[in-house]
Amino acid sequence: MAVVELSNVSKKYGSIQAMDGISFSIPSGVVFALLGENGAGKTTTIKTMLGLEHPDSGSIKILGLEPTANDVQIRRQIGYVPDAPALYGWMKVSEIGWFTSGFYPAGFYDQFVKLASDFELPLDVKIKTLSKGGHAKVALALAMAHQPDLLILDEPTSGLDTLVRRKFLESMVDVAAANRTVFLSSHQIPEVERVADYVAIVNAGQIRVCDRLETLKREIEQWVITVSNPNISLPVFDACLLSRQGEGKKRQQVFVRKPDPNLLWQLRDTEGVNEVEVNTPSLEDIFVAYLGSQVRQGPGSETESSSPQRKVGASELEKGGA
Repeated sequence: MAVVELSNVSKKYGSIQAMDGISFSIPSGVVFALLGENGAGKTTTIKTMLGLEHPDSGSIKILGLEPTANDVQIRRQIGYVPDAPALYGWMKVSEIGWFTSGFYPAGFYDQFVKLASDFELPLDVKIKTLSKGGHAKVALALAMAHQPDLLILDEPTSGLDTLVRRKFLESMVDVAAANRTVFLSSHQIPEVERVADYVAIVNAGQIRVCDRLETLKREIEQWVITVSNPNISLPVFDACLLSRQGEGKKRQQVFVRKPDPNLLWQLRDTEGVNEVEVNTPSLEDIFVAYLGSQVRQGPGSETESSSPQRKVGASELEKGGA
């Protein structure tokens, strides 16, 4: 059973289409990253997963449950950190840990204290005196202390200093290694690249690509083409092209996915082409390439599942030759 499963989910606010046929499926024991610019639909997607917003159409299952009808039950089984957590400022850090422990099984407070120590968070200070990063640390400790099967994080490292941020991200890998699942929404792409197993890129409420990070980095190439004459005719890239920059200039850059090997040789043999440099792109490069493309994942495609009945991410995209 998938831990998270969205099928063709749409949500509109007035004239704004926040979610437009979003589909993906997340197995257990992975770090899944949802990437997008501000306003792309990341937070709306999370709110529909939690039952805080009702989708206009489509279906959602979280831990096998439908969020709208089972929102309280789902929230007991997951950890959630919003981008702007609301905390009781008059409480001390230790007090909010003790207060929250009343809603969870025994052991919550001890684990909260351990996490607070890991995050270098003092227990005897009032929350209202903490910095933005301090508030983030409290929220993270509260969300992780009951060791949930699913941890949903919306821009969790905002406000954290470099060392704590790195330590926190490494702990997300440990969570996944314990066969629990992390859903991470972020625009901090270099950080995501260090920990994510799966990546989905959302833009204008649509999933542009959803696949294993290692698959994306294996199949996508950056070609830097240097030509003697910017007006020469180059081979057609349409079947595999994601994005192209510098067209009509002496130095062009294209991103291609699963290109025919013969295309590269044909390009290098083209008269007027001086050099074609082939690079493995970073996740940030891939992100920019997909934002500049018109490719959209089909509504039926899903990420690969760890179950015997394997589901392949971005299947419609791959069939299209992207």
